[in-house]
Amino acid sequence: MRYASSSAFAADKVYRLKLAETWGPNFPIFGDSVKNMVQMAEEMSNGRLKIRVDSANKHKAPFGVFDMVKSGQYDMGHSASYYYKGKVPNTLYFTTMPFGMTAMEQHAWFQYGGGQDLMDQVYGDHNLVAFPGGNTGVQMGGWFRKEINSVEDLKNLKMRIPGFAGEVLAKLGATPVNIPPGELYTSLERNTIDALEWVGPSLDLRMGFHKIAPIYYMGWHEPATELMFIVNKKKLEGMPEDLQAILKVAMRKVAYDMYVQSYAESAKNWEIMKTEFPNIQVKTFPPMVIQAIQKANDDILKDKVAEDEMVAKIIKSQQDYLKLVRVWTDISEYGYLESVK
Repeated sequence: MRYASSSAFAADKVYRLKLAETWGPNFPIFGDSVKNMVQMAEEMSNGRLKIRVDSANKHKAPFGVFDMVKSGQYDMGHSASYYYKGKVPNTLYFTTMPFGMTAMEQHAWFQYGGGQDLMDQVYGDHNLVAFPGGNTGVQMGGWFRKEINSVEDLKNLKMRIPGFAGEVLAKLGATPVNIPPGELYTSLERNTIDALEWVGPSLDLRMGFHKIAPIYYMGWHEPATELMFIVNKKKLEGMPEDLQAILKVAMRKVAYDMYVQSYAESAKNWEIMKTEFPNIQVKTFPPMVIQAIQKANDDILKDKVAEDEMVAKIIKSQQDYLKLVRVWTDISEYGYLESVK
């Protein structure tokens, strides 16, 4: 029996996909993940799967990725699920939730706790499939010009903060806005906003936010921010099964790699920040502010669960899994850190 050589496979039909990313060209970490996925998919398929990437400067719609993939204008996208809560509210819950799971807990939920199945239901209604596309880990609470000493200080505060956290701060009197990554510094510089959160030291330091708003608060709102690969379901299912598998493996691999890269860069940049930029003031929000934020979070969540059956399913799944997994997190990760201090 003769076996086909690798060159024979290379001569097979080549499948060409187009991917739109929310980020600009050569965007660190986020964009790296996309490039790595594209390269891996092409190499593993022996050239039978080629993916062209269009950055935000090309397609001109940073927050339009969902629609462009749904319509078939693009076959894939790389973005954040909670950017589309205005269009499909239930996409919100698959990025991260305030006071929720850590990155490893959330990855366990996606893969072994039913999270992917629920995400399939939400995206499936729009002829889409979504896959975890890279986690930043715990995000910092943001850059502020002025200290937040009380709940009153949040009132009328214009802050770039997306997702569920934006709704929480709005309930406490703030004005949340969502701004594309490429416009963040300018918006802060021109006083369009008073404060912003972006990611953490891995990406924040190079953006220069500390030059304008030097007070850097610890996080509460995004303990495990997961980006997403969004794929047109019809396009995916129209490819040979081996190429579908290759694409899924490549996405999962770079999702893990992005978390590791984010962790490494945050550690490095935290050291740089503390030694080279002593003007940065790292603070935690006062307990009464955190308590008010958590109460607002719980109140909004209670209303959403009562209004939407799918939200109720998603939140119950997340909360049940958090209750299960956090016991082990406390014993293993937190227990270890406490015992070796």
